[in-house]
Amino acid sequence: MTRLAQSVQTVTTLLRGADLAGYQAVSDLLTETTARRTLDLSDLSPTEQAELIGARTQQLQPSAAALAERVARAAAENRPFIAKFGIDPTGSEVHLGHAVPMMLLSRVQRMGHQVVFIVGDVTAKIGDPSGRSDERPALSDEDIARNLATYKDQVTPFFDFSRGARFRHNGDWLREITLPRMIEILAKIPVSMPLQREDFRKRLEAGQGLSMAELIYSVVMALDSVEIGCDLEIGGIDQFLNMQMGRKVMEISGQAPEIVVATSLIEGTDGTGAKMSKSQGNYVPVAAPAGEVFGKLMSVPDRLVEPYFRALSEWTDPELAVVTERLAAGTLHPMDLKKILAGEVTAAIHELDAAMKARQEFTAQFSKRSFSDVSDLPVVADLGVPVTEVVKALGFATSNGDVRRVAEQHGLRIVVESEAGQEQTTLTPDDARQTLTAVLAGIGTTTGEVFLKVGRRVARIEHRR
Repeated sequence: MTRLAQSVQTVTTLLRGADLAGYQAVSDLLTETTARRTLDLSDLSPTEQAELIGARTQQLQPSAAALAERVARAAAENRPFIAKFGIDPTGSEVHLGHAVPMMLLSRVQRMGHQVVFIVGDVTAKIGDPSGRSDERPALSDEDIARNLATYKDQVTPFFDFSRGARFRHNGDWLREITLPRMIEILAKIPVSMPLQREDFRKRLEAGQGLSMAELIYSVVMALDSVEIGCDLEIGGIDQFLNMQMGRKVMEISGQAPEIVVATSLIEGTDGTGAKMSKSQGNYVPVAAPAGEVFGKLMSVPDRLVEPYFRALSEWTDPELAVVTERLAAGTLHPMDLKKILAGEVTAAIHELDAAMKARQEFTAQFSKRSFSDVSDLPVVADLGVPVTEVVKALGFATSNGDVRRVAEQHGLRIVVESEAGQEQTTLTPDDARQTLTAVLAGIGTTTGEVFLKVGRRVARIEHRR
């Protein structure tokens, strides 16, 4: 069994049996998943490596099989397999949208390969035209230098620059490109290739400007891949056409075209459907304090929790399937899952202790829920029957087996609310066979409002104080 498979087995066991609303269970879970971000993946076969990378991509060109073959070929030739990610310093902040392909590239490093993080100090002067309706304002050398100042520090949580990852500026080689060399390359690229871009066509049809610099941006960017002899390039789906140009220019230069992996773009935290971006103000800066990262992730709509898990965590599909089952069964509350997501991402940037502290602070400030304020809850008046029968009579379960499963997953609880706050007692399957009278006597509560919580459903218990 591979190290990753062992980790998945451990996490799956926790997800199936733990009370995922509790501090200790979440701490145990995040301890394992956070450790996975530094897990040695070199025991995966080339095919397993390709499958792990492919599982989180929107486009993989030409195929996962080609990626596996390229990894195996590099090993057979006793040379490093080289993967890259590039970013232009058009702003000073790196955000979680940028982090999606970086997290994927970090796995490549842990597979034992060489990764190169390229900052486009020259290409930033052109400005990536992807998706833009007009030409990007030119940046001065001073703007670029200022934006570059903290880039390496900001991306350090995702790469280990002390163990083979390389941080490079493309100006180191692009400033040496001669005009005859550039003309030689451009002469072999049809104009129709960059004009495949829908954003370019729309701008031309609307009579808007399109500069020659923008037209050759992808060609200039492709020279980064030629310089490092790239085997695999990873970027967002908005970079897919740029990366395809990389394959073309590498072929023109007599090199084997790189494998291209494009990741999905994540929506911003505002839930409007717009991608995460600084211009929209719906982003999470990776340099933000732990409490801010946690809080911003807690603000996302519930529908974005699963896509964020897929994009921003090391969780695998089987693990996500378990939480989906628990959500459907009512034994995991969406808010509790969102807290796990927020903790997962915060821990990736700021380490586990900071993430758990941010969780505690958030819970103390924002997560005080009161059932006493809800007027239309069903009421349980007969306390002399087993809890199992009460749950079925309420319509919260259809069989004794359903009640047992909820209890096994820590979803069956007695909640007591008083002026001092809210206290919850988790009931076991054995407790569920007792009467409510016996259960409440065992808890020993005599004051406050009392509720029976079954998954996400709640009923008020009438009891004598």
